[in-house]
Amino acid sequence: MKKRICFVGVGGQGTLLASRLLGEAVMKAGYDVRVSEVHGMAQRGGVVESSVMTGGIKAPVISKGMADVLISTEPVETLRALDRCNIKTTIITNIAPIEPMTVKLGLQKYPEVSDILDFIKDRFQNTYAIDATSLAKEAGTSKAANIVLLGALIGLNILDISKELFIETIKERVKPKFIEANLKAFELGLNSVA
Repeated sequence: MKKRICFVGVGGQGTLLASRLLGEAVMKAGYDVRVSEVHGMAQRGGVVESSVMTGGIKAPVISKGMADVLISTEPVETLRALDRCNIKTTIITNIAPIEPMTVKLGLQKYPEVSDILDFIKDRFQNTYAIDATSLAKEAGTSKAANIVLLGALIGLNILDISKELFIETIKERVKPKFIEANLKAFELGLNSVA
């Protein structure tokens, strides 16, 4: 199972946790995996990027046009990462925006999310736009939007990883007080693409 999965988002959204959980689950499924992280200005608001490479891929980062899957916790970050995608890339994106400081200060305008999604869907057939933040809140915490998106990934059967194996990984790697909400978030993500 050779796959290049690119994660992008904003600091504080759990992008790095999501890639680590996926890497752990891939390893448990018996596949070779590499997980890499690009922190940048990730502290609460900056861009965060990570990659999960499966099936013996040795590269630490995903080259332009080489992503099999793009998982994004923020719509504008999805746009910024499209150069990693090709016509066959599956894109799973949260539709809830995180406004940068320049927008909050009135120096820039955040683009319409519907325009962003139309742009992406016109170019990439396999696009799944999910209100992961709302689903996470339904699960008990807005901080589990990353897990909703992982649920969608597993629900699409792109990877040879069972739902049960991923649930086991969540139970082992998530702090005990957050397990229940994360399991609910995972199920909601899974059901969002069923």
